[in-house]
Amino acid sequence: MGNQSERPKFYTSKEMKWEDLGGGVQRQFLGYDNQIMMVKVKFEKGAVGSTHDHFHTQSTYCAEGKFEFTIGDDVKIVEAGDGVYIKPNLPHGAVCLEAGILIDVFSPVREDFLDGSAVSYFGK
Repeated sequence: MGNQSERPKFYTSKEMKWEDLGGGVQRQFLGYDNQIMMVKVKFEKGAVGSTHDHFHTQSTYCAEGKFEFTIGDDVKIVEAGDGVYIKPNLPHGAVCLEAGILIDVFSPVREDFLDGSAVSYFGK
């Protein structure tokens, strides 16, 4: 990760490019170091974040749209303004019901996102 002081202090969304992950999903990294990572994820209506799990703690804020989240055995509709907490290693996924944006926060950093070894939105 390098020296934390080398990390940018500001991430201006309108100046950043979206990374197209396919399947109607795009993302932007909004800041990270080795302890934490924030990612903005844009979903088209009908896009699916397949059920997956990871050792990271995750908290998600729904900034726009509507999603059906499955976390473990629980299913709930999440709308703009709502938040989600996912403990490590708990299977979870989402279906986008109305085009929207999720802000995902992970601890520790998702090394797999940075090195390209996994795109968890589509499972393993």
